[in-house]
Amino acid sequence: MWCASLSHPIYAPLAPWRGLGRSLDALNRAAADADIRTESGRAIRFIAPTGARGPYELRVHETGRIETRDDNLHDWFNALCWLAFPRTKARINAMHAAALPGEQGRRGRLRDLLTIFDEGGAVVLCADAELVQLLREFRWQELFWTQRERVRQSMRFVVLGHAVLEQALKPWPGITCKAVFASPVDDVDAQAAQWLAQVGAGASPRDLAPLPVFGYPGWTENQDAAFYEDERYFRPQGKAG
Repeated sequence: MWCASLSHPIYAPLAPWRGLGRSLDALNRAAADADIRTESGRAIRFIAPTGARGPYELRVHETGRIETRDDNLHDWFNALCWLAFPRTKARINAMHAAALPGEQGRRGRLRDLLTIFDEGGAVVLCADAELVQLLREFRWQELFWTQRERVRQSMRFVVLGHAVLEQALKPWPGITCKAVFASPVDDVDAQAAQWLAQVGAGASPRDLAPLPVFGYPGWTENQDAAFYEDERYFRPQGKAG
C-alpha cells in the first residue's frame, strides 16, 4: 500500500505546526501564542489524560483542557487541527456543549453531524459553478478525470477532520470526507465556523456532501478513467453514504 508523508498536499493546512512533534509543551506554546480559546473563553491547553468523568465536550468547553495522549496519532492530529482551525473547532465544541443537556440520554442528529464533521470534515473551495455541480451530482469520472486540469486549477480540498488526516497516512480510494462548500478567496476556518453557526437544530449528517477525497487528481497513485468507475469508492447519486 502506498504510504503518504506529511508533505502530501492533504497536510498542507497543518504545515506551520508539523514540526512541533508530539510534545504537549510545544503544542501548548503554539496554542498560547495564538491565544486559542473555546467559545466560553477558556484558553486551550493540551494535557495528559486524567481519567476525569463526564462528557468530553463539556469538559473542554468548561475548562479548555483537551486530554491528549502524546503517543497517539489520532490525538496529535486533533491538536494540530485546533491550531490550524481554531474557530471551527471551538464552534463544534460549543455546539456539542449546548446540545448535550437536552439530549436526555439520546444523541441527536445535530451532534452526529458535528462529530462526523470533526472527525472527517472537509471544505471544498471552488468558484467554478460547473465543477461544484459535478461534485454535488456525484459525477466523479467527469469531475476528477475529464475535468482534472480544471480541478487542479480551480478546486481545492481542505481537510479538517482529524480522523481522516490520520487515515491519510495510508491513503486508499475508500477514504471519504463529508464536506461543505466555501469561497476560495476568504478564510477557510472562518467560513467553516460560520456554516456551522447557521445550521439549525434539525440539521443532520445528510447536510454534508460525500467527498472521496483521494479522487483528487494526483493525490494517490494509479488514477485513470477506470479508477473512477469503481463504485465501491466513487458511488453514484443515490448510493453514496
